[in-house]
Amino acid sequence: MILDTNAIQRILPHRYPFLMVDAILEMEPKKRIVGVKNVTINEDYFVGHFPSQPIMPGVLIIESIAQAAAVLLLQEVEGAEGKLPFLAAIESVRFRRPVVPGDQLIVEVTVLKSRSNFCQVKGIAKVNGETAAEAVLSCLMVDREPVAAAPVPVTAQK
Repeated sequence: MILDTNAIQRILPHRYPFLMVDAILEMEPKKRIVGVKNVTINEDYFVGHFPSQPIMPGVLIIESIAQAAAVLLLQEVEGAEGKLPFLAAIESVRFRRPVVPGDQLIVEVTVLKSRSNFCQVKGIAKVNGETAAEAVLSCLMVDREPVAAAPVPVTAQK
């Protein structure tokens, strides 16, 4: 394992329940990354997404691909802590098999095109070597909004 969940959270702004990458297994800078998402029954979305036959929503599989891509892309950007890759387009999406609780989703992302603030990647999500989903994603690197300080509570004057 190259990056665990703590290292990923130092790179991505996502947090539970929306962090869709648990670990990074492989990484070739500027070329490809392989991440893993352990799919468990206690994921919030299983409560309402076909409770009698729970499956991981396809959009969250695509989000897992996007987050793995973001980890790779943010490794290469100067001043990455002030940047955020926004999803600009999703193309050629195919869902091949359902992803269910207990599955380990392996996400491989390969860079197709990369310019200063734009990148296009191909992602394939697999379970047990079998393709579950694939897509081509385009991302635009934007400046991250500064985190606002928490408001200071006003105490009642006596």
